[in-house]
Amino acid sequence: MKATHKLLFVLCPMLVLVFIFYSSGKLHLHGWGQKPHVDVDPTVSVMVTKPKPKPKVIPEPEPEDIVSEERVIGSVFDQQGFLLKLDGKLSDDLVSKYGNLSRGACKPGYAAAKMSVIYPKFVKPAPMFLDRNFRRLTKVTNFLPPFGFKTQERIIDNILTATKNYGLGPELDRLSCKRCIIVGNGGILANKSLGSRIDEYDVVVRLNEAPVSGYTRDVGTKTTLRITYPEGAIQKSERYEKDSLFVFSAFKPLDFKWLRQMIFKEKLQGTEGFWKSVARYVPREPSEMRILNPFFIQEAAFQFIGLPMNNGLMGKGNIPTLGTVAITMALHNCDEVAVAGFGYDMNTPHAPLHYYETVKMSAIKESWTHNISKEKEFLQKLVKANVITDLTKGI
Repeated sequence: MKATHKLLFVLCPMLVLVFIFYSSGKLHLHGWGQKPHVDVDPTVSVMVTKPKPKPKVIPEPEPEDIVSEERVIGSVFDQQGFLLKLDGKLSDDLVSKYGNLSRGACKPGYAAAKMSVIYPKFVKPAPMFLDRNFRRLTKVTNFLPPFGFKTQERIIDNILTATKNYGLGPELDRLSCKRCIIVGNGGILANKSLGSRIDEYDVVVRLNEAPVSGYTRDVGTKTTLRITYPEGAIQKSERYEKDSLFVFSAFKPLDFKWLRQMIFKEKLQGTEGFWKSVARYVPREPSEMRILNPFFIQEAAFQFIGLPMNNGLMGKGNIPTLGTVAITMALHNCDEVAVAGFGYDMNTPHAPLHYYETVKMSAIKESWTHNISKEKEFLQKLVKANVITDLTKGI
């Protein structure tokens, strides 16, 4: 090999290395994903212009999404799903349906129709009482009492085998239109002389041990059914009205055991667990006894009033009063619904708490189980929208 070629062979790699070194020092070669470095005078303000983001395309919401959003922002529905703007006026379709009926005529489906307007989630079918097919009621199957009948299926089967009847009775069950009134126990009933008006209703519902005898001028003489639970049941046999149904509402598993003993006329055993004394005998034949569908307790508590679910268990402030449960039952099973004797006025502490005793309004204390203020809000919605009629105007 010539000497010149050898020299070039040695110098070429050296020149390449020198070029690479020189270039890396001056140009600051960049790695993958690394931003170029810019030397900036700290005394000079530099405005960096960011590229405008592409406009985000929001899909048009479905109708269900619109309702959900309106409930959240409170523009149309409240938190429970009721219309915020309530009035007693009939919508055009209801005017055409009920406007031509003669005054005083029963309006078929009226309460449910009005309820559906202010509460679109309302679905009317819900049996008043449990029957032999009670296991089909999926909404209450997985809840313990009082919101369902879980763990009590066997004893309920035993009870229903004995009662054999699961309706209001042949005459009332045949009615194509039923007008119902729930008579509360409030002192506001006293001296109103509403007895004859109450008796005009097809179905008169009374609660717990509120008496009729001695108060008929104000509360009427008629009792279609009396809804109660062990601690609220009448304890003196002579105070039970004739020809009325004994309707049982369970709030705890022990209650079903009590009912079985009453139906089979057994000696009452095991009273531990009741918060006060209970009736030891109910002067009714099994065919005159019913079990109220626990769905009404569940719906009133969680859907209508908005009480805490507490994992589906009875807890502080999540049990509706029996009066509101009865109203809920009537909304599903009656065509027109009225109430009387509802409402506590705390501004009149010396007024009677109940129409049948001298206890004053001031005796009311905060209830562990009920939320009276939230319950009143619900009932006021029904009255304002004319879903129910309040004869004593206490709500």
